[in-house]
Amino acid sequence: MPSLFENAVASIRMGVEDFRQQNHDRDISAVRNFYAGVLLLAKEALVRAAPEADPDLVIGAKVKPVPDGRGGIEMQQVGHTTIDFQQIGERARDFGIVLDHGALKALNKIRNDMEHHYTSESATAIRAAISKGFPVAASLFRQLDEDPVELLGEAWTIMLETKEVYDQELREVRATLAKVAWFSSSVDGAAFKCDRCGSELVEQIDPENESQDYIELRCRTCGANPNVSDLIERLLDERYGGEAYMRSKDTGEDGPIYQCPACARQTLIEGEQHCANCNESLDYESECVRCGESISVQDYIDGLDSGLCSYCAYVSDKVMHED
Repeated sequence: MPSLFENAVASIRMGVEDFRQQNHDRDISAVRNFYAGVLLLAKEALVRAAPEADPDLVIGAKVKPVPDGRGGIEMQQVGHTTIDFQQIGERARDFGIVLDHGALKALNKIRNDMEHHYTSESATAIRAAISKGFPVAASLFRQLDEDPVELLGEAWTIMLETKEVYDQELREVRATLAKVAWFSSSVDGAAFKCDRCGSELVEQIDPENESQDYIELRCRTCGANPNVSDLIERLLDERYGGEAYMRSKDTGEDGPIYQCPACARQTLIEGEQHCANCNESLDYESECVRCGESISVQDYIDGLDSGLCSYCAYVSDKVMHED
C-alpha cells in the first residue's frame, strides 16, 4: 500500500492536475484533492517528528491509557479515525511543527463553500484555494527535508504560477481601493471579504473614486456586488467583536462598538469622533461637567449628552423630582 507521504504527494498532484483542466466539473475535485494532500503532508510531518512512536498513536484522533500488565500503562488508539483539521493544528504545536493554521483554515473554508454552496466556482476561486495552501505545503516540504520540485514535477511549477497569478489579482483589487478616504481609521479596504463567497478579491468598480459615499464593489471570484456598508460592519465586528463580547461578559458594559443612531449600523467605534459607515459626528461633551468623569458613547446614544455622565444625570433627575 502507498505510504502516508506517497498519498500526500499523489493528492497534491491530482489536485493541481484537476485545476489545470480549467473545467467546472473538476473544480471541486481540485480543491478537495489539494486540501487532502496538504493535510496528509502535515500528518507525515507529525509522524516523522516522533520516529520511535507508533504512527497510529501520533495521528490517531482518540487515544486512551490502558494497563500494560506490568503495573504501568500504555497508550492505545480508539477506533481508526485520524486527527481532523482542528486537531492537526493543536498537535502540530505540541510536536514543534510550523503550520500556518490560519492559511489552512482559509483553504478549508473555500473547500467547504465550494462543496456545499458554490458548485460552479470560477478559476479565480480555485486559484484562491490553492494559493492559500501553497505556502503551507511548501513549508511542510522544507520541514520534511523533501524536494517538491523532484516529487511534484510540473505540478510544482503550476502551483508557483497559480500563486503568482492570485497574488497579482489581490494586488490589483487592493489598488482600486487605495485612494478612498475612509471615514474611520479602523476601516481598511484591503481587509474586505465578499459576504457571499468569502473571497478577498473585492474590487472597487471605479478605481479613481476617492469618496466612501460613492463606492461600488464587485467580487472577482463570484461576481457579486457587495454593499460597502455590510462589509464595513462585518470588518469592524471581526476586529472588535471579541473585545465587545469579553467586555459585556466581564463588566456588563457596552463597547467598543456601538450602533450609530443615524444609520443604525454597528459602526460607531469608541475613541473615534465619526461613524465609520455614514460619517455621523459624535457631537457631545465627553467629560462630565459635574464630576469630571468621562461620558460614554452609550450615554450619548441614550440621550444623556447634556454634559453629565449617567450617574450624575441620575442624581440630578432624582433631586429635581424630590424638589
